[in-house]
Amino acid sequence: MSVAHDHGGHGPYTVEDLHAREDEGRGLELEDGWLIEVSASSPHNWVSMHLWELLKAAAANAEVFVALGGEWEISTPAGIRKPDLFVVPKSMARASIVNRDPVIIPGSELLLVVEVISPGSGSERTDRVKKLSDYAAIGIPQYWIVEFTPLPKVQVFVLDQDGTSYWPGGVGTYRLDRTVEAGETLDAKIEAEKPFTVRFDPQTLTEF
Repeated sequence: MSVAHDHGGHGPYTVEDLHAREDEGRGLELEDGWLIEVSASSPHNWVSMHLWELLKAAAANAEVFVALGGEWEISTPAGIRKPDLFVVPKSMARASIVNRDPVIIPGSELLLVVEVISPGSGSERTDRVKKLSDYAAIGIPQYWIVEFTPLPKVQVFVLDQDGTSYWPGGVGTYRLDRTVEAGETLDAKIEAEKPFTVRFDPQTLTEF
């Protein structure tokens, strides 16, 4: 990610500034008052799509909505994030899509959030460090960091706490629950009104 130079590059910016742009903030996140450009490679998008298909199939009867990155906006302590994938109750997604209330989905409503690492990009440290604290702070139960090179693997982080939302009253923390590499099987239960389990070998994420 890189700072998006807008209006001479002077900040800080607000959510209103983000949405008032001619492009309506497409391809940008808002982090601590700064507009951050989100860029993704073809391999990144391919892995994201495969993971979305796996999650969507696993959650078919779970009354949840699996969002595939892009322009979905969620609120966090840092501002506006646009995760690569996330799972949210279907009722919340319906309210955002149909009623446009809320337009920005509260991050505390997410059941799972996933970021796919783009190696060597400016976003890598953000995904590994900044978002790790942001997502924990609002009590998102699971955060997955997915890598596709040199070999596919998934790091599963879970809250040390009981899943309560800690924003703005306090801060939750994640612990690394497990790392699943290519050739192994990730078996993860996603807590929802109707919990569901997703199983896959990370190797499949890069297969054609």
